[in-house]
Amino acid sequence: MTKINNISIIVAMGLNGEIGANNEMLWNIKEEMKLFRETTTGNTIIMGRKTAESLPKGYLPNRRNIVISTGENTMLKPLSDCVEETNSIQKAIELCSVDEKIFIIGGASIYEQMFHLADTLIISEIQNFYDNADKFFPTKRFDLEYNLISEQIYDTEPKFIRKIYTRKIK
Repeated sequence: MTKINNISIIVAMGLNGEIGANNEMLWNIKEEMKLFRETTTGNTIIMGRKTAESLPKGYLPNRRNIVISTGENTMLKPLSDCVEETNSIQKAIELCSVDEKIFIIGGASIYEQMFHLADTLIISEIQNFYDNADKFFPTKRFDLEYNLISEQIYDTEPKFIRKIYTRKIK
């Protein structure tokens, strides 16, 4: 597999790493969604099948959409011409060029499997707990592998903190 140096994980999560329940987000914070859109628009996004199915159109416009669909299941929603489907992380990465900027957008299993490939973590930490969550961001000690390079507080309801980490050089 070719090493690509532009892989970022982007995630919004609660204080216990909560990212979803019943294949839906746990919050609707316009400012956080705006930041996500501004960050990923014009770039490549990689997601799992369930994440794609949770999107209203099955894809996000103005981005290259790559969906990893393992197993025998086909997409429940018809694939758009805007979506490329593959059956493995390796094949998803092979579809990308070395200089392409890639954002991993979920779900939990995709985050777990691709964590070791990410050079950057973009985390919106929602300042709340969600007892109904059934999906969580993989528990990691970010400080072991990454340096926190920026942190910005957003005074929304609920509040969130956007943290950006870059991988430590070994």
